[in-house]
Amino acid sequence: MAKRVFLVHGWGGGPDNDWFNWLKKELEARGFEVHAPAMPDPENPVITTWVSTLEKDVGKADKDTYFIGHSIGCQTTIRYLEKLNVKVGGALFIAGWFYLKNLESAEEESIAESWVSERIDLQKVKKNINKSVVLISTDDPYDALEENAKVFREELGSKVIIQKNAGHFDAPIEPYTSIVMKEFLKITK
Repeated sequence: MAKRVFLVHGWGGGPDNDWFNWLKKELEARGFEVHAPAMPDPENPVITTWVSTLEKDVGKADKDTYFIGHSIGCQTTIRYLEKLNVKVGGALFIAGWFYLKNLESAEEESIAESWVSERIDLQKVKKNINKSVVLISTDDPYDALEENAKVFREELGSKVIIQKNAGHFDAPIEPYTSIVMKEFLKITK
């Protein structure tokens, strides 16, 4: 049975945005079964609908189930993992966050409020995930770099990689796709 990978896009994004198509093709070429669900109302992400969409798409999770999330897709994945009672293979969190800074409008702050304030049982998430890595950029316009790195490292037990000048990891493909692929493949071994 092939290892399954779920690509969870970010706020305002979709399964065809940025580097997702490239990643999907590369992973499929390596024998992975790849799913990239379109999250509902991506301009106004809501925790319950995004998590339930992922839950329906995944079906039965197991040790051969992996996740790659981007931005709020990381939060969606983490909140999904919190609901499980089984250990999955692993996750790569790209531009993952628990804290946000520099949102551009009151509307964005309102949308983000529940994602930032609704508590997550990170010990349960940690118990449900075999390996995890987070990529955070030195110049991400929204991330609180040190605060987020600390939560991923200390509470989730994630390997934290701080990438220089990758912004919010939302450029089309390069310069960071090679590190995305390299770190993901390490998780699956």
